[in-house]
Amino acid sequence: MEKEEKISGSDDISSRLAVLSSHLITPIPITMSEKEAALAAVPSDSPTIFDKIINKEIPANVVFEDDKVLAFRDISPQAPTHIVIIPKVKDGLTGLSKAEERHCEILGQLLYTAKLVAKQEGLEDGFRIVINDGPKACQSVYHIHVHLIGGRQMNWPPG
Repeated sequence: MEKEEKISGSDDISSRLAVLSSHLITPIPITMSEKEAALAAVPSDSPTIFDKIINKEIPANVVFEDDKVLAFRDISPQAPTHIVIIPKVKDGLTGLSKAEERHCEILGQLLYTAKLVAKQEGLEDGFRIVINDGPKACQSVYHIHVHLIGGRQMNWPPG
């Protein structure tokens, strides 16, 4: 039993360090592999990893789904709660800069879903919504998506 307590104690320390590091003023840079992935990604209407998740070809930890939107936990979370919200139909909307007037309904639906999921996840104290658009914003999947991030104190300015 004492050994188990030491293990969970070290996990607790690691967890505390992670929380403390999230409060640092100096941001921890994104890893090179994420930057490289974003720079290597090419916008297209070809199927993306998100299309495979929508089609249930790749498993995901889904937290919300309706006929228009799917929300699932990010596989590389940047906060205790990090959920990706996507439209089920891309309709040429590879990024926010590609939005047209015809996309207004789905863009609103993505934000409204973020509000619903934030409430479901217990983020009453606040959360952040992020939409990366283009290589300099580290967009690596060209299927518009909203990141819902919360569960810790955010810093300003971001990035």
